Amino acid sequence: MNPLPADALKLDSQLCFKLYAASRAVIRGYKPMLDQLGLTYPQYLVMLVLWEWQETAPEQPTVKALGERLSLDSGTLTPLLKRLEQLALVQRQRSPRDEREVHLSLTQSGRALREQVGPLKARLLCDSGIDLDRLGELRDGLDHLLGQIRALT
Repeated sequence: MNPLPADALKLDSQLCFKLYAASRAVIRGYKPMLDQLGLTYPQYLVMLVLWEWQETAPEQPTVKALGERLSLDSGTLTPLLKRLEQLALVQRQRSPRDEREVHLSLTQSGRALREQVGPLKARLLCDSGIDLDRLGELRDGLDHLLGQIRALT
């Protein structure tokens, strides 16, 4: 067994820390846009999935399917969805076939909110000065990494 390199246990050598710090920085960058929309970052992620489902809905647009898409459990999603429902952006409805199954849909306000996101997101990206091609490469690399990690678990 090979010994660890001298810097292996230094914070700046940890990929997990770099991912964590980058995630926090990105969320901070999104905050002004999300404040204008009246959403938290996790609520925004839920809305992104529901907007995707408008175009290509899964067979069952349920809380379970949303949890699988976002890698979140129902205990985490339920309060998010309740708040989005209070904001009149989302509707939850129990399935008549199986009341354990909760179906999700956007309200008219939830659909309309999507129109506000495009210009805000474009401004956010322009203001950041980030190279969009480089950002795409980074996203693709993270997709690959995530796939490899999920294959191990």
